[in-house]
Amino acid sequence: MTGTRPSDPRLSSAQADRAAGVLLGLACGDALGAGYEFRPARINGEPVAMVGGAGFGWAPGEWTDDTSMAVSISEPASTGADLRSMDALDAITERFVGWAKDAPDVGIQTGAVLRSIAGEPTSDAAMASAREHFARTGRTGNGSLKRTAPVALAYLHDPDARRQAARAVSLLTHGDDEAGEACALWCDAIAHAVLHANLDGLRLAVAALPADRARVWSDRLNHAESVAPHEIPHNGWVVAALQAAWSAISRTPVPSLDPPSGSFPAQHLALALDAAVRAGDDTDTVAAIAGGLLGARWGASAVPQQWQRILHGWPGLRARDLIRLGLLTARAGKPDPSGWPLEAIHDYSGYPGADALAAHPHDSGVLLSGIGHLRHLPAGVDAVVSLCRLGADEVPASGLTAGDHLEVWLIDSGDTAVNPNLDYVLNQAADAVAVFRAEGRTVLLHCVQAQSRTPAVAALYSARHRGVGISQALDDVQSALPDAHPNAAFRAALAKLQPGMPGVA
Repeated sequence: MTGTRPSDPRLSSAQADRAAGVLLGLACGDALGAGYEFRPARINGEPVAMVGGAGFGWAPGEWTDDTSMAVSISEPASTGADLRSMDALDAITERFVGWAKDAPDVGIQTGAVLRSIAGEPTSDAAMASAREHFARTGRTGNGSLKRTAPVALAYLHDPDARRQAARAVSLLTHGDDEAGEACALWCDAIAHAVLHANLDGLRLAVAALPADRARVWSDRLNHAESVAPHEIPHNGWVVAALQAAWSAISRTPVPSLDPPSGSFPAQHLALALDAAVRAGDDTDTVAAIAGGLLGARWGASAVPQQWQRILHGWPGLRARDLIRLGLLTARAGKPDPSGWPLEAIHDYSGYPGADALAAHPHDSGVLLSGIGHLRHLPAGVDAVVSLCRLGADEVPASGLTAGDHLEVWLIDSGDTAVNPNLDYVLNQAADAVAVFRAEGRTVLLHCVQAQSRTPAVAALYSARHRGVGISQALDDVQSALPDAHPNAAFRAALAKLQPGMPGVA
């Protein structure tokens, strides 16, 4: 089979956020768990952080083979390739083999298959080797499940094709049908979460199986929901890895929405990944599997900025690259109507006010601006927090390193459905400014026109970190930026985040 998938751009703004979160969530789980792989369960309050290290000497924020293999699948998928086709499967196989030559860590089963076909990196050779390996050993690792998330993005609206592709890509290294079945179920769960913003998809996928297999998987999920992740042994096995990931997700309570106390439902993503890592043993893989589904449920906007700042890995990619791959995979290689995320420079030429610039009224080390000053940084600026979409050549801004330029997923709209994690995102953005300032940086905080997003975050920064009441903070910011007027949704969010602000204007 050859060919490309039909383009299907049917994604709302919130669905696009969730699609962008799939690979990002996977990679964050992977990098978070990398430092604890093959170590005992961390169930006594031990810290869990994105510290790297462990046996392979990972850098803080560096992902492992889990994400690298997912990237290898995403690359053809992000061009619109049909992952069931021989051309796409050959391309994935060749990418796997090329990556594995120099990779510091390759799973035992995956490595055995890829080494055996190094001289003939075709999908036919890979599948034959995978079948032989399973027939000889009877073992099924979790290596195909950990990388399967991009398949879900490629077929969000086509469940039959999604399941076929999940099984086909699994067979490249795992000859057991049960591994392919696990991949298909997890892909169904991810696709459902992207489209519907809930975690019901896994149970729905299990219910759609033939009756005998539905009973098997239903019992497995019931068990996973009844025990903590560390109580599921042998999580290097595909079934146990899925169970441990599901246990971490399903047993971690979703925080209530209580902005003044710093509680937001979107924090479920980080809390559940913490729980997945605490399972011990194959920590990076269990957390990567969980991360793909959590990112699909909560979106890129739910991923903590401190993780996005340091996230990186093979082949020289960072968080924004994973967002790009995820969105293009979900859109069969097509950008949105504005050209994002493919364009080098995002076109804001039709927007007035791009040259707005003012010092923050409560911190002269923070400059507030429109998009024009990103392209010509004011003297002394050595960190940037961007609140609008940017092109590939605009990040990092000239003279900065990648970790000094943060991008926040925030859309200027009064429709609360467009930014489903709005309260959390505003908090994250304000705190990102504070982190840079604590490092002694001079920060440029900007959006397109400095009229809505920038003043909202600037005022919240004052309230959270400069001891200024939110109402006074917003008045002062608007005096510094005379054209500033945050939209109604942002003002309502500020009122919730900092009680005492007058009602929405």
